[in-house]
Amino acid sequence: MSASTAPALQLEISNKQILKIALPISFALLVPQVNFITNNIFLGGLGERELGTAGLTGVYYLIFAAVGFGLNNGLQALISRRAGENRVEEIGKLFSQGVRIAMLIAVIGIVLTWFVAPYILRLSLTDESVVQQSVDFLRIRIWGLPFLYIYQMRNALLVGTNQSKYLVIGTLAETVANVFFDYTLIYGKLGFPALGFNGAAIASVIAEATGMFIVFLVINMKGISKRFSLYKHFGYNKEVSKLIFVQSSPLIFQHAISIMAWVFFYILVERHGYHSGHANRDLAISNTMRNLFGLFGVFTWAFAATSNTMVSNIIGQGKKDRVMEVIHKIVRISTSFAVIIAILLNLFPGVFLLIYGQDPGFVAAAIPVVRVVSIAMVLMSFSTIWLNSVTGTGNTTVNLGIEAITIVIYCIYCFIVLEWLKLPLAVGWMSEWIYWTSMFILSFLYIKSGRWKKKVI
Repeated sequence: MSASTAPALQLEISNKQILKIALPISFALLVPQVNFITNNIFLGGLGERELGTAGLTGVYYLIFAAVGFGLNNGLQALISRRAGENRVEEIGKLFSQGVRIAMLIAVIGIVLTWFVAPYILRLSLTDESVVQQSVDFLRIRIWGLPFLYIYQMRNALLVGTNQSKYLVIGTLAETVANVFFDYTLIYGKLGFPALGFNGAAIASVIAEATGMFIVFLVINMKGISKRFSLYKHFGYNKEVSKLIFVQSSPLIFQHAISIMAWVFFYILVERHGYHSGHANRDLAISNTMRNLFGLFGVFTWAFAATSNTMVSNIIGQGKKDRVMEVIHKIVRISTSFAVIIAILLNLFPGVFLLIYGQDPGFVAAAIPVVRVVSIAMVLMSFSTIWLNSVTGTGNTTVNLGIEAITIVIYCIYCFIVLEWLKLPLAVGWMSEWIYWTSMFILSFLYIKSGRWKKKVI
């Protein structure tokens, strides 16, 4: 890729620029969600217990995915800042050291899953069959973590350098692999062994490896690796690694505690359902709600990533006075998408639920929760834009503080509603309203204060 044809590193402030970055990210985020829903559709065919257990294991894996996402966000903000400053030579160094850090975290994640997680699950859950099924699944699933982390570092590079359109290719390859191996390994089709629940874990690992391999082919073929000298800086660089760690570690903790709070919520749901005689159903409904967030929230998460990149890039260009303008533009577009989706979900809630192949009782029990979640998605559509704008300013310790305060409020609500008062599941899911509203207020007040203007990264 020659310098004349390479995308500009300094971004414009316009709706067109926002959509140019966000729409490819949306598609790239949509594909893994389709993969996850595909897993659950296949697992739903095995039974309601398997569908419920998939929710627990999925959220557990999300903890480590969230750690990678935190590293990705910090790296993306740094790459975007260097792009705004037009310091091309620094981008390759950031990417290489980011990959080194990600691989270290992956090793830690694998060790914890094999030797620590089984004890935690046995202490937390009441159904031994669910515990054993979860442990067996996770000890396979966790081997996909190194591939996922490299994949996330690639996202930081492409989004941070205004090349988000290339995200699509790797995710498409991952989808094809996931659907094929789900079908063949869960049910034993086309001569493959029927591995049942664990077949989904193997399929996911193969899919993540395929996506990573394809995307690196694209990076090399498009000249991106050469432009940013991606493979020249893999030796340990203390200064750059420290910068990435300082910027990303608060975000890693932020995303980790966020997902751990969701694990806490799922444990409460399992206990709440167990004592009321329908643990599998409550877990299965909650799993479908997570699918709902993942599938229809891709636009919001894409605009959140865009706000991180654009705010950091604009600051790098020396245009701090236009940061609020950028945020307001992104919020308007993001919220518009979310409102449309919320209206459709409230008009046709049963359409989404029927794809899981469960009985009418399941659908009837889930519809009130769908309505609660649809409102939460609207709140999320602007709250996460403001939070990711804080990330873009470089004040990642503030992100961690906002998340910590919000999570404490969220967990207290969940415990009181589900464990103490034992109110209906839909009321428990209203915790999302508390979570996103608290996050918006704190993020908005910080950006409005202007204290971020003194931060240099």
